[in-house]
Formats: sequence, structure tokens, C-alpha cells
Amino acid sequence: MKWDAEEVIKRYNEMKSNRATYEATWQDVAKYCLPRKADIIEKRTPGQKLDYDVYDSTAIQANIVLAAGFHSYMTNPSSKWFTLRIKDPRIMQRKEVKLWLRDSEDSMYDAINASNFNQQIHEVYLDMPIFGWGCLYVTEDMRDVVRYYSRSVAEIYIDEDEAERVDTVYRKFELTARQAYRLWGKEAGKTTLELIEDDDDDSTVEFCHFVGPRADYDPGKRDSTNMPFVSMYIDVKNREIISESGYWEFPFMCPRFNKQAGELYGTGPGLVSYSDIKMLNSMDLVTIRAAQKIVDPPMVLPHDGFLLPIKQSPGAINYATRSNPNDRIDFLNSPANIPVSFEMMNARRQVIQRNFFVDLFLLMAQVPEGRMTATEVIQRNAEKMLILAPTLGRLMSELLNPVINRTFNIMLRAGVIPPAPASLRGQEYVIEYTSPLAKAQRAADLNSMSNFLGMVGQMASFVPTVLDKLNSDDIVDRQADMHNVPPSIVRSPEEVAQIRQQRAQQQAQMAQMQQLNAAAQIGKTATEGLKNYTEAEEVATNAGQPAEVA
Repeated sequence: MKWDAEEVIKRYNEMKSNRATYEATWQDVAKYCLPRKADIIEKRTPGQKLDYDVYDSTAIQANIVLAAGFHSYMTNPSSKWFTLRIKDPRIMQRKEVKLWLRDSEDSMYDAINASNFNQQIHEVYLDMPIFGWGCLYVTEDMRDVVRYYSRSVAEIYIDEDEAERVDTVYRKFELTARQAYRLWGKEAGKTTLELIEDDDDDSTVEFCHFVGPRADYDPGKRDSTNMPFVSMYIDVKNREIISESGYWEFPFMCPRFNKQAGELYGTGPGLVSYSDIKMLNSMDLVTIRAAQKIVDPPMVLPHDGFLLPIKQSPGAINYATRSNPNDRIDFLNSPANIPVSFEMMNARRQVIQRNFFVDLFLLMAQVPEGRMTATEVIQRNAEKMLILAPTLGRLMSELLNPVINRTFNIMLRAGVIPPAPASLRGQEYVIEYTSPLAKAQRAADLNSMSNFLGMVGQMASFVPTVLDKLNSDDIVDRQADMHNVPPSIVRSPEEVAQIRQQRAQQQAQMAQMQQLNAAAQIGKTATEGLKNYTEAEEVATNAGQPAEVA
């Protein structure tokens, strides 16, 4: 299918209509969980005051903790959170391959941390739990090599391929006429040029950025309009193509927190907790009103006998002309039970925090009296991973894998990645994650191997031959991979073979020397025996008796 402006705008309007059913829910959930991004339907001007009737910030704080947990335990800028491996294990064992991969990783980490990645990925982590999905745009940059941009879900419309992978994005956005002209010049479109001619530079123009698979892609060509993914900027009002180019990789990463079969947009803890969040907010409002009645209760006044107005400030004096001596000012006592309200609200807060995995990321803070052994920490983390594992798997496949692949390819084309060894031609690499969350997921494998080796060690104490079943080299390599040990620490198979060969030669030389020493000792003993016999024979001869050997 060859895309044109009419087809793009038609499909864009269809996707806007299809997504309308989601937008009211997103707006309401964001109101209670992420107020500064509650602009899906209700548009705000920059700097406009947030005027929402939100009385409880539990969901807001829980989302902050979840986003910070993902950032700290999955893509922490202070530590390496992924490694590259070659699929073929035989090639992966070569030291020059390991060193090249490590150099490539270092270059990527330097580029990622020097760019705006950490700021922008955090915004995606904030969006996903609330809206159920987020969007990150990755592009080339003249200064930082690669640049990242978190796009608001309000302006992004997505579509999937037959494998439920997001491969099409429509992004609606506005630019002032001056900005559009600086970006595209005379190609900025009819609407922009008319505004520039009328000296109305600050008026905005609506554009649509379309990115999707190019059906007529020819791998033999290398021009900007013949890449696997087409990129079009369109003036929506005039249905006019402003710019057309392409991408070698799909530049938009649109991860879904959770996703049901047949569903396009995902769901997250914000939607799961929506009823609890709204109920907690209502309970908080009622409790506030009840507390106000207790602290500042309503008054009961007699029908007459007091000079108005009634003064309620501290030390105030009210005058009465009593016709009835029993007439006085009383306060209406409130029957509200504040402690019960707090218990009910705390129960709701705990449900919301569990839905946002706060207990996982603040595990140590949840331990009574701060007492927990390292084994207990591992066990509890493993239990939490069972719940979080599907989300982590989706994050890796829909967000982090595409980000790493796109970053790698951009840097490779820019010449920042060092040339690969000749042995890697035609080989594919895979991504392994070494973040604390990824390690926690692999904790079960580590524990299983440790338990297995411990069991074999116990058996070896009374059946030593059982050790013949173990491949010690493979065990060390697997343990090194699980613990992300640098390749410079673990020797390659070639180095190990050379060391063992030298050791075998040394052992053979030592054995040969021992044999020679033993032979020399035997010869020495025989010589001394012959000498003793000769001396004894001479003595016997001189004495006239036969010689005896002692």
C-alpha cells in the first residue's frame, strides 16, 4: 500500500474516533493519579493552575514510587543494566568477541547517559501505570548522536501488525507558524505560508506525523524515501504533505503495562485501582468535613435574647437580654467516629499501594522493626516477581529491546560503535538484562544451581565418582553469565586449553624427572651393593673364608 496525504488523514480520523472511548477514562484516572497530565480531553494552557477536587494523594505517591522503582531497578544510570551476547555460544566464547561486545556496551552507555534518556524514560514510567501505556521516540542527534523524547499519550494514536506489535503511529501536534517555517521553510505548507504573509507568526497550525511500514520498500536502495518505515509530516487542514522521509528502524516505542488479547491500548494499576481511588477520595472528603465539625462544631442558639451578630473569635463577648434565664449558646456535638474512618481509609490505601507494587519497591521499609535476613529478602523478592514478571517481560520486549536496538544501529551508522571482528559477520546479538529486577527474576535459577551443586557435593563425600558427571567449565561459564562477570575475569576456552596444555607438559616433565631420579637412585643403590660385595669378598679372601654379603 502506497501512502498519500488523503489516506493518512482518513486513517488518522478513524483512529481518533476509535480511541475516543478510552479518553474519558484516561482523563478521570489521570485526574486522581497524575494531575499534571490530565489533559486528554480538558486542554490547559501552559502554567494553568491545577484546580481538581482531589483530597488524597495516595495514588499520586504510589505512582511516583512505581515509576522511580522501574527507573532505579531497571534502567539505573549509575550501573549497567544490559549486556549484549551472540546467539552462537561457540563464537561467544572467543575473547575478541567478548571484548568487542563490552566496548560496544560501554559506548552505548556513554551515549545514553550523555543524552536526555534518563529524564524521558522516567516520564514513560509515569505514564504507563496510569494510562496503561506510554510512548518514547528515539531519533538521531547531531550533538548527542541519539536523542529520546517522551510523547504525551494525548497526541499519539497507534496501530498494530498481525503479530500485535505496534508498527504504526499517528502523532498530532501544533506548531506556531514561525516554528513551522523555521523547520520546513517554504515547504511548510499553505496554511503556514498564509499566516507568515499576514504577519500572524504566533498562530498555531495542526500537523500530523505519520510513521508506518513502507509496502514498496526496496532493500537495494539507500535513499531517504526508500527505508523500511515511511515518515510523513502533513498539514491537517489542507491535507498536504509537508515532508516525506523514512526510518531504518521503527522510532516509536509504545509499551503497554498489561494488555488483553484483541486490545490495542493497555491497562495499568491506575485503572485497576480506579474504584478504590475514587472511594478513598470521597472518604477523605467526608472525614475532613467530620473533623471540621468536631474542631469547629455548629452552634445551637435560642430563638431570641442575644444581640446579633454572634461573635465566635477567641475572647469574644456576647450580650444577652434574657427573658428566660436558661437560654444560652450551645454547640451541636458531632457523632462522627474519626478512628473508624482512618481504619477504613488505610485499608483502601494498602490496596492501592499493593496494586502499584509499592510493597515490592519499598520492601525493606515494610519489614517490622527493620529485621530481615538476606535469604528472606530474596524469597520475598522472588514472590513479588511472580506478580510483576508479565509486566517486566512486556517492558523488555516493547520498550527496552527496541530502544537498545535502535540506539545500537544509530551509533553503528554514525561510526561510534567500533568495527566488529570478522568472525561476527552474519551473526545476531541478543540482549540480556542485568538490572536488579532482572537479577531478581533469575534468582530462582541461581538458587536452583546452588542447591544442585550443594547436593552433589554432599553425595561426593561418600561417592566421589559422582563428580565425573559435572562439566566444571560449563558451570563456571553459566555462573559468570548469571552474575554478569566481566569477560576479562573469566578466561576464554582457548586460554584455558593453553594453560592446561602447559600444566600437562609441566606435569609430564616432572614425572619424567621423577622417573630419572628413581632410576638414578636404583643405580646408586646397585653400585653401592656391588661395592660392598667386592669389599666383603676381598676381606674374606684375605681371611681364607667365602665372602658373605650383608
